[in-house]
Amino acid sequence: LKPRVQWLKGLGMDGSQVVRTIVKFPQLMSCSLEANLKPRVQWLEGLGKDGSQVAKTIVKFPQLMSCSLEANLKPRVQWLEGLGKDGSQVAKTIVLFPQLMGYSLEGNLKPRVQWLKGLGMDGSQVVRTIVKFPQLMGCSLEGNLKPRVQ
Repeated sequence: LKPRVQWLKGLGMDGSQVVRTIVKFPQLMSCSLEANLKPRVQWLEGLGKDGSQVAKTIVKFPQLMSCSLEANLKPRVQWLEGLGKDGSQVAKTIVLFPQLMGYSLEGNLKPRVQWLKGLGMDGSQVVRTIVKFPQLMGCSLEGNLKPRVQ
């Protein structure tokens, strides 16, 4: 445990952030530093995030550290870029709402974008909406979004 705690502190987390992270996702303590944690931090840094943004992202959604780079994280970033987001917008979105990286493309993200377009938004308006309010992508269409618009 100690190497992982020290590593988290080395990312810039203070003691309370480390505790909060472990409480949210205790499995983090069993993740391999070399095979899981360090590659994901390098990937986040490659998106243009600085150390404090990486630490903030992990505190908000530590489960991100166990997501597959190839099967989960990279496809979601590619999808966001395909909507017309540039790299800085993608990084900002992930910092604001890293849980987005854990959502299903087919079951969550794409249907919400189609719904926004169905409201009359064009591609750039959809991108602006997701950048400003990425939490919207986690709201239930039937239970939350559609009733509020109708």
